[in-house]
Amino acid sequence: MKNLISLIRCNDYNPANVEDAIKQSFDNLGGIEKYINKGDKVLLKLNLLMRKRPETAATTHPEFTRALCKVLIDYGARVVIGDSPGGPFSKALLSSVYKGTGIEQVANDTGAELNWNLNSAKRDNPNGLLLKNLTVTDMLNDVDKVISVSKLKTHGMCVFTGAVKNMFGIIPGLIKAEYHINMPKVDDFSDALIDVCLAAKPLLSFMDGIVGMEGAGPSSGEPRPVGAVIASTSPYHLDKVAVKIAGFKENEVPTVKRSIDRGLCESGFGDVEIVGENVDNFVISDFKRAKVITPDFFNYVPKFMQGFLRKRLKAIPKFDAEKCVGCGDCVNLCPAKVLELGDNKLPILIDKNACISCFCCQELCPKAAVKIRRPLFLKLLSR
Repeated sequence: MKNLISLIRCNDYNPANVEDAIKQSFDNLGGIEKYINKGDKVLLKLNLLMRKRPETAATTHPEFTRALCKVLIDYGARVVIGDSPGGPFSKALLSSVYKGTGIEQVANDTGAELNWNLNSAKRDNPNGLLLKNLTVTDMLNDVDKVISVSKLKTHGMCVFTGAVKNMFGIIPGLIKAEYHINMPKVDDFSDALIDVCLAAKPLLSFMDGIVGMEGAGPSSGEPRPVGAVIASTSPYHLDKVAVKIAGFKENEVPTVKRSIDRGLCESGFGDVEIVGENVDNFVISDFKRAKVITPDFFNYVPKFMQGFLRKRLKAIPKFDAEKCVGCGDCVNLCPAKVLELGDNKLPILIDKNACISCFCCQELCPKAAVKIRRPLFLKLLSR
């Protein structure tokens, strides 16, 4: 049986247009009543990576969130909005992110709740490959159903961040850093992301692709109009459609490739039925990529040489002295603890070999002051 994917054209964040697109998405998937019961408490798990203004395209747009809240609440559901952003899972950080991203105002306007439950809970995950049990945010236990609400963006480490990776935000705060340390290889980390998604069990997945992010995603890239609202019962199939729109091949995006390898979806579009628009009308051939990807070259050299080459051809962070404000976020949030602030407050990479190239410093920098420097040979291989 083919998995339904709703694909709707929506070119701006005009509230009426977005609400129409959300309603049509539910209709294309069989109707809201097929998934939600009146009185259900539904978690909208947004992408609230950090405090960023909506126009930067780094987070789920507040108008996209508002439309989902309104449609669900008008139907008779109760809505909770939540995420565990980068950094410590604290009330102060959540408050800052909710307010700075425009989500606090959405909750005030619609009657949706903001999640303030900062507790953690253990969850068994028998279908996981690497993660058979996890520590998750307790907000999952406060609701009846979960809807993933992701953003169409590039990503330095994972190439693309979509519906599957969005569920990484159910892992509380700095515990996420442990995954980067324990799984520095992209394929292993991607398997962990898939395991987290399996544990979260989102009932539906929506993607805000009205304006995406290209280039140095997921936080320092540039907004790119895409005009797409995508929805599905399967985050794995949704991501296949999204990466096609962004002009990527399936095997270029580790979470998509591993989802196919693990039998969660098939290669190609033989296992999906797209309802609404033709996906070919959305494909962007010149969507800018995050140019920090380690090429597959390493997989084709003898294993005894791989470690040697990876150390010497590693992409590492470089800090822009003009943009850096010395806030120390990159130092405090570095999973590998290989950064420190110098005398002039500019971060210093103190151990290149211990850097795991997770690019959390770039991802969580509030001033977009972190660039990724690649050796010349690595640049040539990546072309």
